[in-house]
Amino acid sequence: MSYLLGIDIGTSGTKTLLIDENGKTRASKTVEYPLLTPHPGWAEQRPEDWWRATCEGIAAVLRKSRVKPDEIKGVGLSGQMHGSVFLDEKGKVIRPAILWCDGRTAAECDEIMAAVGPQRMHELVSNPALAGFTAPKVVWLRNHEPEKFAKVRQVLLPKDYIRYRLTGEYAAEVSDAAGTVMFDVKNRRWSDEVLEALRIPREWLPKVYESYEVCGHVTAAAARATGLAQGTPCVGGGADNTCGAVGSGIVVEGRVMTSLGTSGVVFAPTDTPQVDPQERLHTFCHSTRRQWYLMGCMLSAGMSLQWYRNQLAEVERAAAKKRKADVYDLLMKQAAETPPGAEGLFFLPYLMGERSPHKDPFARGAFIGLSFRHTKGHLIRAIVEGVTFALRDSLEIMKGLGAKMEQVRLIAGGAKSPFWRQVVADIFGLQIAIPANTEGPAMGAAILAGIGTGVFGDFLETTERILPVASYVDPDARRHEQYNEIYSHFVGLYPALKGHFGEMGKVLKL
Repeated sequence: MSYLLGIDIGTSGTKTLLIDENGKTRASKTVEYPLLTPHPGWAEQRPEDWWRATCEGIAAVLRKSRVKPDEIKGVGLSGQMHGSVFLDEKGKVIRPAILWCDGRTAAECDEIMAAVGPQRMHELVSNPALAGFTAPKVVWLRNHEPEKFAKVRQVLLPKDYIRYRLTGEYAAEVSDAAGTVMFDVKNRRWSDEVLEALRIPREWLPKVYESYEVCGHVTAAAARATGLAQGTPCVGGGADNTCGAVGSGIVVEGRVMTSLGTSGVVFAPTDTPQVDPQERLHTFCHSTRRQWYLMGCMLSAGMSLQWYRNQLAEVERAAAKKRKADVYDLLMKQAAETPPGAEGLFFLPYLMGERSPHKDPFARGAFIGLSFRHTKGHLIRAIVEGVTFALRDSLEIMKGLGAKMEQVRLIAGGAKSPFWRQVVADIFGLQIAIPANTEGPAMGAAILAGIGTGVFGDFLETTERILPVASYVDPDARRHEQYNEIYSHFVGLYPALKGHFGEMGKVLKL
């Protein structure tokens, strides 16, 4: 029996997953670590915490599964996108990594767009410079911490730092590199013109591989630290979104992935690179063979409901604790008892600003239409519907660009709720498929390891065989028509408030 290891370097923790050649999970372990916020709007982590979590996770799954290290045929890596790990000439970390959700680089984004030119950025890297992306962080370091910038000799993405610790190799792969805005997405290579314009040395960036290509082997030192066998192959791996897609069978056009995690994602594979002329969506490289994808990413999907739970659901939290129940089940029950549209109550889910489609760091959340009639159930339903409407914003743009829409596969935390599943089906007007596998990006990373080492064959054949669909949810035609009318009002709310959000941001110095 052959085994494969998938390691996902997430924002809250690292998940290590061991599967066999039939796709069955043999063991998994998640090790958490802190998020550092030294200033408002900043988000950092210590790369050493990722490495510690990786070593603990690997040791735990080996111990739990009793699989021999030499039976593991490959390692795949997944990770949070856009983060910046700065290394010196000896490969040592210079400062904590700056993460995808860090908002400090607005001025640097303007600097980049001015240096390259908006139209040329669009032509070269298919995406604008946004505050969460990698290149603005490099420029920020030069502008604000010049003594540390002077020591930089290598810039890595989070999962690629773990590859370096496992294999000693500086390497990147196309799906994660695509989110740096230093990468020619259409041609799957670094953009020398952008690097020259930004005065970022080409030698600071590693060689780029396809996600399934072997690009290193476990060193003796890493074998001692983790328990893996020396020489175990490590493939390129992928960004968390592409690995989540592979791990859900989103490997052909027509299948769309929607993720209801902390953030929200709509992900549509394309066989040719398609770029939104207005840059409301991202165009990145998929981890499959010569595919790309359109992606809409909203920052506060499940996080919006989490905010409600933390701030307004003290009674429900206490009741859930007493009953040993899931508090989210109690919240969803209240929402389900209210009618579609929450009787005129809308929620804008922009608690941390927004990426797709508005690209507005000053956007903020809002309840609109409150009356004495509204209860907690209405508030919760408005949040669920508001998040789903915001995801539909991206879906509608994808349709306009010609992306195929045959089935939506729903993953992550919100997908566990039957109520939210039905709301997604009714608002999208599409059949929703719920994958049986719930392992997330770590599963996709393990599959990439299997593809790259020959344990698995074709992407479609492999995912069809080992990733069955557990259930389907069909839209209710009457509710879909009702939601179409409600959605037509939702899309007018952000434009009406946009100017006020910006002015408040200036006044409050946000």
